[in-house]
Amino acid sequence: MTVIDKKAFRIGIDIGGTFTDIIFVTADGRIFRKKVNSSPLDYSAAVISGLKELMDDSALHAKDATDIVHATTVATNTILEGKGAHTGLITTEGFRDVLEFRRVRFPELYNLQYKKPKPLVERRDRLEVKERISANGCVRVPLDEKTVYEAAERLKKRKVQSVAICLLHSYLNPTHELRVKEIIKDILPIESFICASYDVLPEIREYERTSTTVVNAYLGPIMKSYLSRIASKLAAIEINAPIFVMQSGGGQMALLTALDQPAYLLESGPAAGVVAANEIAKQSGLDKIITLDIGGTTAKTAIVEKGEPIRTSEYEVGAGINLSSKLTRGAGYAIKLPFIDVSEIGAGGGSVVWFDEGGLIKVGPKSAGADPGPIAYGLGGSEITLTDANICLGYLSPNSLLGGTMQINGDLSNSALEAKVCKRLNINLADAALGISKIAISNMVRAVKSVSTYRGRDPRDFTLVVFGGNGALLAGTIADELNIRKIIVPYNSGVLSALGLLLADTTHEIVKSFPGLLKAFDPKKIEEAFKELLSQARRKLLDQGFPEEKVIEKMLIDLRYKGQAFELPVRIKRNNLKNVESISKLFNAEHLKTYGHYSPDEEIEVVNLRVSASVPSVINHVEKLTTDKMSEKRYRSVFFSEPICNADTPIIKNRGNVENETIRGPAVIEEYDSTILIPPGWKAKLDQLNNVVLTK
Repeated sequence: MTVIDKKAFRIGIDIGGTFTDIIFVTADGRIFRKKVNSSPLDYSAAVISGLKELMDDSALHAKDATDIVHATTVATNTILEGKGAHTGLITTEGFRDVLEFRRVRFPELYNLQYKKPKPLVERRDRLEVKERISANGCVRVPLDEKTVYEAAERLKKRKVQSVAICLLHSYLNPTHELRVKEIIKDILPIESFICASYDVLPEIREYERTSTTVVNAYLGPIMKSYLSRIASKLAAIEINAPIFVMQSGGGQMALLTALDQPAYLLESGPAAGVVAANEIAKQSGLDKIITLDIGGTTAKTAIVEKGEPIRTSEYEVGAGINLSSKLTRGAGYAIKLPFIDVSEIGAGGGSVVWFDEGGLIKVGPKSAGADPGPIAYGLGGSEITLTDANICLGYLSPNSLLGGTMQINGDLSNSALEAKVCKRLNINLADAALGISKIAISNMVRAVKSVSTYRGRDPRDFTLVVFGGNGALLAGTIADELNIRKIIVPYNSGVLSALGLLLADTTHEIVKSFPGLLKAFDPKKIEEAFKELLSQARRKLLDQGFPEEKVIEKMLIDLRYKGQAFELPVRIKRNNLKNVESISKLFNAEHLKTYGHYSPDEEIEVVNLRVSASVPSVINHVEKLTTDKMSEKRYRSVFFSEPICNADTPIIKNRGNVENETIRGPAVIEEYDSTILIPPGWKAKLDQLNNVVLTK
């Protein structure tokens, strides 16, 4: 019989733009959670203070922590704010301006004043060396090491902190890149961050490979400093457990690996939320869900079908609004790495209300963030936010948040709306707040459509799984707009991404360029290549101490019809490698599913081989909810579009009080980490997994 150490616990830390979420999960299934204001000047400060408070609240001790999984916005913010390392680029002669040329994509087709993003590396720091690898991997022009030494000395004089190396066709033959890396290391200061494209992204496509390598180098010193600092501060409070970092593709990686590959961390928090929502869907027997994560800064949505989130290897960071469509690409910096395909829009609780030049009212994408935050926080904020409007509407408590631990002042919100919106538009307070809410909701609806309607999926066929601090607050109104009839609000929905960190598998992915016509390959050659890649991926996990019997392997081939510009990843199993016809059938089926058509007579090209090795994460059964009955019922006025006003809306303290009951809207359930709004025409019930299930 296995004895459970009730003192042992795991830690999940998710840093958002407004709040930092911390969660402890004990070996016997208890969950403790904490939300604290993020500290943008030093994100680790909020982490440490939150950990100390939660350890005091839970009576758990630092020495009993078994592991820490972390997600952060630091990488994304570094690029958005242009505060990355002074970076240099070394590339093949004639390819200095790849970052300038980009792809011919214009996200604002009719905007004659559109300006493409400024490259992360200044032109004077983009240097060429004489060499050339041909398209078949042969050395066409030997590496002229003199030009490498000259470039290195020039970058040293420029005092660059980081260097990206990206040579033509190095994904087929890395010998020149590896030699350049050796020379650069010998000349630049030892603390310099140096990365080669062969280590970051050994794939075809010059711009994407160069851009991804540059982003990795641009982030390297910043993320290395941040992760080292947070590890040091954790050790200072006697938390010495192994640290893992969430990847954008939904797995987690060891801290030492993350120090060398920071580009993999760009959308770590949103990915964790999708992982958790997927687990809830599996437990609930749902095979089609749309996830909706609304925090203080953004609304993020993704689609999960048959237990698998939709993934992509094309992403842009710094593009402002990412609507997960190739038609809107070109506004940011290309990253060609595994991502859970999350559509993100600048609409959250902290979204600022403003008027454009024509006098139209707008909401977002600018956010008030954690400091100063919404006006109601009383921290000096002067800009009206969606949260202020939600307080005026009665959706949120006008006195406190986070279970009463965070005092706010709703009168400040009312006064600001009266002065800045009502007088300008000559409308009353309720209409002003409702108008602000409708504008924000329309933006969020657009994000949901981008992963459903725009891809040929009918949102009415899906269940909406909502989380984040504002997800449960706005979900009903969003669902009404899309005719979605079922919503799930998970237990701990306000900190679900932090919980998702602990549900994520530890994963290592490897890709290898493998160009050629599928019919020309001997299946044994493909099988041998996969065997070698899987061995490399498995070894990385074994080196971290994971037992071999726990490792799960996955194989994919990137395929396309001959003449196509982009490929599709196709999941295969070992028995599919017996003949190429089996692989062809899988690709044709995937092409039909993705694009609605296929061409069985066309020749198929192989582009890349991909493998992943992972070890599943395990969390024990969560304890049953405890009820917290109120001494008396509470009510407050809550405004809805139809009918205009509900003066006596019941306020329920937490979901434990709706067990074995059906709550008909309008009603509000206030919890520590989120507020659940049940609009008119909806009803809510608690299921066996402690989820609040809303149905139309």
